[in-house]
Amino acid sequence: MSILTTVMKPTSGTAFWEGTNILESPDTVRSVLGYLPQNFGVYPDLTLEEFLEYMAALRGLDSETASARTDEMISLTNLVDVRNRKLKTFSGGMRQRVGIAQALLNDPDLLIADEPTVGLDPEERVRLRSALSNTAAGRVVILSTHIVPDVEATANKIAILDEGRLVTHANVEELVSHVTGNVYECLVPRSELSTLREEYQVCSSVQRADGVKARLIAETPPTDDATPVSPTLEDAYLQRIDQQDGG
Repeated sequence: MSILTTVMKPTSGTAFWEGTNILESPDTVRSVLGYLPQNFGVYPDLTLEEFLEYMAALRGLDSETASARTDEMISLTNLVDVRNRKLKTFSGGMRQRVGIAQALLNDPDLLIADEPTVGLDPEERVRLRSALSNTAAGRVVILSTHIVPDVEATANKIAILDEGRLVTHANVEELVSHVTGNVYECLVPRSELSTLREEYQVCSSVQRADGVKARLIAETPPTDDATPVSPTLEDAYLQRIDQQDGG
């Protein structure tokens, strides 16, 4: 993300925006970029409205445009009721929505959000995903995250990276299709879980009073009582990473 936002130069390779090498011409992407970094900071004693108008001024917007864009972004991120509250009173999820609002002040063609839902509770994650979805129309949104359900809920194209290398690039349906018909759930004794992990790609396991309920990927039913289940993006993700690692 730091390379794409021109904050850091790569040791090798190139990056392009609409045909232009952004490493040679960084202003090409900077002029159309909105960025929400992973560790987004605010001025705690400013109100939301004051902060956004200040950030708009830093981006060169005139006062009338800054005021109008501030109103639009507050509405878009569902923060209307707290526009006059100081930012130090905001929850983590609310601050992340402020981050999206500030990133969109200049109406960018490209929005980059780096791990925007890390540390948020489930309710705040849903709100933030909704805010990201609302901003996607008419622009490219790049979302970096390790939380697979967030990707499944917001993205239409997904790139999977393993140690910096591109494993695959496809839409959700294409990725999930690779494991369709090969995902099972079964109940096994705790003593057999390690053996199951050696033979199959175990996606998850849940301890129960009567054993361990395992969800795994297999070409044929792993046990007599194994039940086929609908695959998820997380199943597909784990399978691709396992294949990449030689599993």
